[in-house]
Amino acid sequence: MKKYTLMCICLFAAFGSRAQEATPFDKAPEWSKSAIWYQIFPERFRNGDSKNNPTLANINIPPMGQIAPEGWAVNQWTEDWFGQQGWETGRDFNDNMYYRRYGGDLQGILDKLDYLQDLGVNALFINPLNDAPSAHKYDARHYHHIDVNFGPDPEGDNKIIAAENPADPKTWQWTAADKLFLKLVSEVHRRHMRIIMDYSWNHTGVMFWAWQDVLKNQSRSAYKDWYEIRSFDDGNTPENEFAYTGWVGVSSLPEIRKVDITTQRQNGQPYEGNINEGAKKHIFAVTERWLSPDGKPENGIDGFRLDVADQIGLGFWREFRHQVRRIKPDAYLVGEIWWDQWPDKLMDPTPYTQGDVFDAVMFYQAYRPARYFFAKTDFPLNAENFKNSLEYEWNRLPEDKRYAIMNVSSTHDTPRLLTDFYNTNKYKFQANPRENPHYRTGKPDEETYQRLRLYLVHLFTSIGAPQIWNGEEMGMWGADDPDPRKPLWWPDYHFADETRTNRQPVEKQYDKVSFNQQQFDWYKKLIAIRKNNPVLVNGKIEFMTAQGGVLSYKRYNAVDEILVYFNVEDKTYTLELPEGNYVDLLTGKKIEGRVLELGALTTSVLKKTK
Repeated sequence: MKKYTLMCICLFAAFGSRAQEATPFDKAPEWSKSAIWYQIFPERFRNGDSKNNPTLANINIPPMGQIAPEGWAVNQWTEDWFGQQGWETGRDFNDNMYYRRYGGDLQGILDKLDYLQDLGVNALFINPLNDAPSAHKYDARHYHHIDVNFGPDPEGDNKIIAAENPADPKTWQWTAADKLFLKLVSEVHRRHMRIIMDYSWNHTGVMFWAWQDVLKNQSRSAYKDWYEIRSFDDGNTPENEFAYTGWVGVSSLPEIRKVDITTQRQNGQPYEGNINEGAKKHIFAVTERWLSPDGKPENGIDGFRLDVADQIGLGFWREFRHQVRRIKPDAYLVGEIWWDQWPDKLMDPTPYTQGDVFDAVMFYQAYRPARYFFAKTDFPLNAENFKNSLEYEWNRLPEDKRYAIMNVSSTHDTPRLLTDFYNTNKYKFQANPRENPHYRTGKPDEETYQRLRLYLVHLFTSIGAPQIWNGEEMGMWGADDPDPRKPLWWPDYHFADETRTNRQPVEKQYDKVSFNQQQFDWYKKLIAIRKNNPVLVNGKIEFMTAQGGVLSYKRYNAVDEILVYFNVEDKTYTLELPEGNYVDLLTGKKIEGRVLELGALTTSVLKKTK
């Protein structure tokens, strides 16, 4: 018992302490292996201050289009997601999504830190907070400021920003939104939690200050080399010859110029290259601003999630790692790499996880086979195939990265887990009712809940750091983007019924929407089990059974041993246990003898007792 207590204390110290041994440059920080990640989409998380709600002045994008419709207003948090309010009437649902705002802000996150701490999470990954006109914020207007509508004084912040020279960090000031974010960082750290920011260094928005200068001054702009510009406008002709590259062809997201490319560049593949030097210096200045505000790394963030990382050359990422680790040696870097060949092949994480680029990637590679094993789909995997898939993916990672990897299941870019498990399609393919009229978007059936709970046990007992997309613990459902971005279903709100959008039972056209306490309690229990049993963080894994729909594995170290069993079939199995005494951590039930009755669609997490 003394060994176990000591181990718990050491684990807490490794995560919560602000003063610890320096992290080797090529290793992931130790604290990241104990992380329970919670991903927040700020605009839809919680409206904590209605006085800073977005206005037309901050969401319109002239002269590139995307001007909000006449009569535009901030949407009500609790309205029917598929309904229409005044200004939306008669318009396409997806078109309305560009302009919908719900007023989520930093105060809303601060107000719910107690909720997150009660849930048990200890690491926050926050989608872009940088100043930008969109709801998603990947179209930066300013990298070096928090969005004005996330803070308490948008009008005052706009005046501060206008008085700066954005190209000169010496002139940068702290806006009210910036200061509130630093307060959030301080509050997170006070609770022995970590926090990382999300940035896309691959592109900016069309309202970005440097891009606006290019639009105005064309070939005379000091920032013309920052972007992939194919031709400038000729003022002597009536036509506008200005042409440039936007990320994946999206004109509202002009790409930062790539340079020094020495290998073939193609989507879904790493390549050797860098970015424009001027843009890079600006990015590095922004990086230092948030890692070490006023020269104090202890007051800064704990790392970055890097968007569309495969679009930027490895040379830049190596320099970026040096910049980050120079400022904060225990900072964590996680890259988004996704599709090699859509929709059948995910990228190889190997080039990004060797110690010179990232500490982890968003590990969709482990979720996809898990879905095919735990859910009922048209692409089923049996236990042996699932085991082989996991071992293949883990073996591509250096050992320390396996434990630090961010085990992503759902995000702002995927269907919610309940909906993903409720449908039988290929992962991410036509995962919405617009492309597939048979795709089910309403409340799932009871079997879906059962199967998802089995997967969640696997998520929290497997190798790597679990990640929760905000709202999953509330029992939210939703198809692919934009539906995973609904405002969160807080228990103190009363929501309108939600319209069903496809060919689900015709007698049921609406679903009741509310916070799901049972789902929350399941997440909370699993988080507590992981945090109270360090072997689930640092222990080795060994598969014991992998046959048909029955899977079992052992997590073990010198101190503890935990056995995890799953049965995804519709019949009961009787399994022989290794010699010893066990208690089921899910139920508290003691297991006597060496026989385990594993019912249909059930799981057991057995801890060997002394």
